[in-house]
Amino acid sequence: MTAPQTDRFDVVVVGAGNAGFAAAHSAIEQGASVLLLEKAPETAAGGNSFYTAGAFRFAFDDIADVADLLEPDERHADSVVPAYPQSAFEADMQRATDDRCDPALTRTLVSRSADTVRWLAGKGLRWRLMYERQAYLSDGRWVFSGGLSVGTVDGGKGLIAEHTRAALAEGAAIRYGAEVTALHLDDPAGRGVTYRDPDGVEHRVGAGAVVLSAGGFEADPQRRAKYLGQGWERALVRGTPTNTGDVLELALAAGAAPHGDWGSCHSVAWDADGSPTGGNRTLTNQLTRQSYPIGIVVNVDGERFVDEGADFRNYTYAKYGREILRQPRGLAFQLFDATTRPLLRKEEYDSRPIAGAQADSLTELAAALGIDATGLERTVAEFNAAIEDTPFDPAVKDGRAARVDPPKSNWAQALDTAPYYGYAVSCGVTFTFGGLHVDGNAQVLDGSGDPVDGLYAAGEMVGGLFSGNYPGGSGLTSGAVFGRLAGAAAGRGVRRG
Repeated sequence: MTAPQTDRFDVVVVGAGNAGFAAAHSAIEQGASVLLLEKAPETAAGGNSFYTAGAFRFAFDDIADVADLLEPDERHADSVVPAYPQSAFEADMQRATDDRCDPALTRTLVSRSADTVRWLAGKGLRWRLMYERQAYLSDGRWVFSGGLSVGTVDGGKGLIAEHTRAALAEGAAIRYGAEVTALHLDDPAGRGVTYRDPDGVEHRVGAGAVVLSAGGFEADPQRRAKYLGQGWERALVRGTPTNTGDVLELALAAGAAPHGDWGSCHSVAWDADGSPTGGNRTLTNQLTRQSYPIGIVVNVDGERFVDEGADFRNYTYAKYGREILRQPRGLAFQLFDATTRPLLRKEEYDSRPIAGAQADSLTELAAALGIDATGLERTVAEFNAAIEDTPFDPAVKDGRAARVDPPKSNWAQALDTAPYYGYAVSCGVTFTFGGLHVDGNAQVLDGSGDPVDGLYAAGEMVGGLFSGNYPGGSGLTSGAVFGRLAGAAAGRGVRRG
């Protein structure tokens, strides 16, 4: 039996993460009344955005263009932040996805990125240079690399806190523990959604337009196995456990067209002891292990399987999770020694608890971690002997290579100084790349390419931007850009109607 309609809003936004809040802000700017429906309880809200480091990739010709947005820091005077023009951002999207990114959506993302960051600042979001994540000291200066330098103060936690404060101040209504169970798009009783509250009671809400920003299917092991392939059910969920793909399925059933790469996802090196069902609300992104370009990565047989220094971390970390999943037992180990250990990210490698060990010899380290000692000693010996003697500089692609198979193209440092350190990692799935087809206003399209009246999408639910890999920091930017577009179009359409 269909639940009776209990109330009505101009725009209903499904999912209260970064993308959903951006849609709410934008719709309210158009004079629309807005309701956000969040599946999680208030104590677990924020979607995947809460678990991020808050990094936003956006285009700028000079960091001075956004200097007025940045929190003061005495290190600014000794910092080198290279320009990142739109051409570089677009090229990185094409390179990271092997040219499989949707050209029109990519142009929209890139061209609207900087303006959207400034727009968010106007909503109260605070920004800073991310020294601890994106810069190394080189000749006495902090050098940023990889096209990513700016993030929100207090990371994902700060991002969601400021979004929530702004939305409430603007007059948005937020209902937590509200699981959307039906979309009503062509119903004679009126457009809207039905949601189930924490007590199991269903409510129907009328709306002039609906914005879907409820994430992908990364938290559902069965859907991961179905779309990503066998073995993906074993991946660890690094973010919210509520992104199970149910709203995606509702949209497809309502006539929305699928778009993009449903067979790949964003996945990273994640603490091997992490929960398989959802991230840690306290440690959030600290469970990632992303200093691997400085060391070597081996499997349980002691064998290397990726080029740790193929590129800056920002361009490899989102695809190396799947390489870990392919290894025996879905495990890998990042190894460092007394020389490289001080270079690791403190927020990640000094956090506790941590799956790792320290030892005075490689044999002892192998025993502590469960690595085949003979294989490890052979791998390290071959690696150390193959390093080219050129200057080491973690702030740039230094070309200090190890000519082994697989090669290490940059930042090759011998593991030869005790004590030795090893960190066990598994595959942590972040978000899935397949989603819905939208146009340049974030309106959902059907299988014929025609707009679905009154339906919009943003965030992880937008398909076509990423495939196989992605440039770090572009996910939050995408959520904000397309959320802003979706909210504006939905709000305009409703008010004009």
